[in-house]
Amino acid sequence: MNPTILIPVNEELVIRRYREGDQEPLVKYINNRNVWLNLSDRVPHPYTRNDADQWIAHTQKEDPPQNFAIANDQEIIGGIGLIFREGIHRHSAELGYWLGEPFWGRGIMSRVVRTFIDWAFRSYPLKRIFAAVYESNPASSRVLEKAGFILEGRFRKAVIKNDQFLDLYYYAILREEVLSSHSK
Repeated sequence: MNPTILIPVNEELVIRRYREGDQEPLVKYINNRNVWLNLSDRVPHPYTRNDADQWIAHTQKEDPPQNFAIANDQEIIGGIGLIFREGIHRHSAELGYWLGEPFWGRGIMSRVVRTFIDWAFRSYPLKRIFAAVYESNPASSRVLEKAGFILEGRFRKAVIKNDQFLDLYYYAILREEVLSSHSK
C-alpha cells in the first residue's frame, strides 16, 4: 500500500489519500444537505466528527487504496473513489465522487474525474469503470459525459432518496477508451 499517493489535477488541486486533519472539512462539506442529497445513504446525515474519524480510519486501512480526497492547498474540498467488484465482475469498479457546494459549477469535478480514471486504469487491472447518477443530479451526468463516459441505461424509479423514488442513470467507460486517447 502506498500511503503517499499524490495525483496532480492542475496547479491548484491534487487527489490524495485521506489523512488526519481532514475531519473538519469533511464534516463542513458533507453535512451540507445539498451535497448529501446526491450521495448514497451509506453516508449518514447529519454527518458528524465521529463519522469523519471513522471514514478516515477506514480509508487508511484500504489495501489497495480506493477512496481519496480532492484537495487544494488549504483543505479537502471533495472526494473520489472506487468500489471494486468481485467474481465475474472483478475487472469492473463503480466510481463515486462528491464536491463541496462552494466549489460547484467551476468545472472542477470534470477535470478530477478525467484525471482519476486515467490514473485508475493505469494503477488497477480494470476493464470498465461505471457510475450511477440520480435523475435529480444532471450536473453529475454532465461531469461523466465530459470525461468520456457513455450512458448505458436508465433504471426507472430504481432508488429512493429523500423519500422520493428516482430514476438511476448508469454511465460507463472502458480502459481502451481512456488509454487509447493518449496515443492520438
